[in-house]
Amino acid sequence: MSIKHKYDFAVILSVINANPNGDPLNGNRPRTNYEGLGEISDVCIKRKIRNRLMQKDENILVQSDDNSVDDCKSIKGRIDASGLDTKKETFKKDACSKWFDVRAFGQIFPFKGKSSGDGVSIPVRGPVTVQSAFSLEPVSVSSNQITKSTNLEDSKGGKRGSDTMGMKHRVDRGIYVFKGSINAQLASDETGTGFTDEDADKIKSVLTSLFENDASSARPDGTMEVKKVIWWKHSCPSGDYSSAKVHRSLSVKPDGTYTLSNLEGLIPQELDGF
Repeated sequence: MSIKHKYDFAVILSVINANPNGDPLNGNRPRTNYEGLGEISDVCIKRKIRNRLMQKDENILVQSDDNSVDDCKSIKGRIDASGLDTKKETFKKDACSKWFDVRAFGQIFPFKGKSSGDGVSIPVRGPVTVQSAFSLEPVSVSSNQITKSTNLEDSKGGKRGSDTMGMKHRVDRGIYVFKGSINAQLASDETGTGFTDEDADKIKSVLTSLFENDASSARPDGTMEVKKVIWWKHSCPSGDYSSAKVHRSLSVKPDGTYTLSNLEGLIPQELDGF
């Protein structure tokens, strides 16, 4: 196997006067579940992990339009520019070797006309799984009405006013927690992506600084902060305990303080946020 250990991790983060993950189906209000707990989707968290890895000069396939390091406008364009031959049987292994996020999170490559004129998808299952983050208590969401002092386009007849009304939403305060795991089976060279223990260390290093260089009008600098990263390194690829039991050993209070239950033979590493 290319990875000699199973890993589990948990991240405790704070949100103060920010919109950590807007819901486009709900006026971009901060995501909440039916119990009123704040939520940050796993997709959003993986986007931030990718961004931080790019800032450390790792090759990333899935780049956002507003934070890319090349001139490619799509995943297909990035694959074409890579020079990898999508018709070769080794494409999956080559793609995992080239792009960090592919060998970490996996990827579906839908190709048209790859064989016999039919579309063929090449699935890659990644060893790194990330859960959604949830606040420990229901969050209070504040909404402010804002105005735009200029028109986006010329108004007809000059009758339209320059002030356009809008809304801006934020979570007043909250402590969120998300958890994840790295599965050794899906990292093997034989059947997996070739993800290594060195790659796992890179994931750990970016978790402590997840929100650096991530500012926006909805998330001003300093409003989101990683408080603590808990990192469990098992003694073997199959793991000393199940991920569920490891994650349950962490108990976090609404003020961000936490306790860790003892798991014999498994000592967690506790890292402060950046």
